[in-house]
Amino acid sequence: MQQTLRALADPVRRSILNLLKKGRLSAGDIANQFPITSAAISRHLAVLREADLITDQREGKFIYYELNASVLEEIMLWLADLKGENNAETE
Repeated sequence: MQQTLRALADPVRRSILNLLKKGRLSAGDIANQFPITSAAISRHLAVLREADLITDQREGKFIYYELNASVLEEIMLWLADLKGENNAETE
């Protein structure tokens, strides 16, 4: 989970995740959305992939990236538990 939280700490990576929530995109399509080098985007994608926040699939000469919602759901459940939001909670 530490790797996931570290990946989420960067605003560029969070923006990439926001782009991917609309559907899969190629690395080039993602890079076109930012005023930074393709190499920097590639590094951000690698960090997100290593944290299992995104998946990639090669199709011909392109690599397409998709959001891995299951990891985000796990983080959200952990945060809800940390905050004390528990459906079974009764007083």
